[in-house]
Amino acid sequence: MAALVTVRGKGLLLGEEATCTIHPAPVNHGIVFERVDLNPPVQIPASVRNVTQRARRTTLKVGTTVIETVEHCMSALAGLRIDNALIKLNGPELPCGDGSALPYVEQILEAGIEDQDAPRRVFRVSEPIVVQEGEAMLAALPHDGDQFAVLFDLDYGRHGNRIKRQTQSFVLDHGDYRSEISPARTFSLQEEAEALWERGMCRHLTPADVLVIGEDGPIDNAYRFENEPVRHKIVDLLGDLYLVGCEVLARFVAYKSGHALNHRMGLKILKQMEANSRREALLRGREMDVRQIQRILPHRYPMLLVDRVVEIEDDRKAIGVKNVSMNEPFFQGHYPGTPIMPGVLIVEAMAQLGGLLLSQKLEHTGKIAVLLSLDRVKLRKPVTPGDQLILEAEAVRAGARTGNVKCRAFVGSSLAAEAQIKFMMVDAEQD
Repeated sequence: MAALVTVRGKGLLLGEEATCTIHPAPVNHGIVFERVDLNPPVQIPASVRNVTQRARRTTLKVGTTVIETVEHCMSALAGLRIDNALIKLNGPELPCGDGSALPYVEQILEAGIEDQDAPRRVFRVSEPIVVQEGEAMLAALPHDGDQFAVLFDLDYGRHGNRIKRQTQSFVLDHGDYRSEISPARTFSLQEEAEALWERGMCRHLTPADVLVIGEDGPIDNAYRFENEPVRHKIVDLLGDLYLVGCEVLARFVAYKSGHALNHRMGLKILKQMEANSRREALLRGREMDVRQIQRILPHRYPMLLVDRVVEIEDDRKAIGVKNVSMNEPFFQGHYPGTPIMPGVLIVEAMAQLGGLLLSQKLEHTGKIAVLLSLDRVKLRKPVTPGDQLILEAEAVRAGARTGNVKCRAFVGSSLAAEAQIKFMMVDAEQD
């Protein structure tokens, strides 16, 4: 964005007055919300991992801090391809305007959109992903067109006399988000609106303010499009999927889908993104081979459980590999009839990669990491001969004397184990 954007108004469900200011942000900042009405202010990254389940909306939560109904704002950012922004909010819920993404779109277009000196981050779905719940379904399919494309089929079943079955296709590259999608408003059946009113929600609204659909169509209102409900479903889908942190290039097919399936799809896309990233790291080469590892770690055969490190991002993150063969000495006595790698050794392999990561920090030069404690240890999948164990370590905190690392181990795209590991840094000569 070229300038600050301000949107004011009441939240859709809670009805509290709020001011939302969208600030331009630097490259690689991403989309971050900030509750400025709290002391101190609390920031919540716009990530599907921060979604907490609420009915009929998308809510972000970190600790006890929540930000309600972010989907319309996120949809505007996705539709206009805004990659970096700091969104400051002085209340628990974003302003709803008319229940569409249009109030945000108009303000952003008025401020102007500015290119930044970096390529856009996008993700191309490489393998089909399908999520289902009852009759509802949402699928993401690889798409040669390198576009976000969606075909949405909205079917209200027995309520079809009021909301007829309707479909809408949309391709983001065509540039018609502003006119064809963003004006579509949130909607509800009359009995759904009455149930919300009984629970004390939406009491500031009348049917003239949003789409409430009765037996004869919208009450005290009119459709902006003949198929406005399905178009609003695409508004929500775009906003919810933008919580993966970038634009997703795929062909989406949706039937009776809503926020819950959107969130599940976002988490599965993140899982595929991470698996692809690890695969690409394996193909790029070696940051450390076993000889370099031995210069840092005191471990030797048979207790050296990291074969190579394929990627290190400064002292923040590392990816390593342990190739599990039938010749491992522990298979002789650990379920020899059905060989399984001992879980404690999987944890040890993760800890060794964590120690290698912490060794990259300048103040840890000449020190080695000694295991201090384990927390949140989970063994998810057995590891057997022939598997390639892909290890991942991410620094949580690293001081001069201690380090805290979040570790995971994968076989392919399946999570095999995870743990949070704390280390004490000691002088190498103490070994």
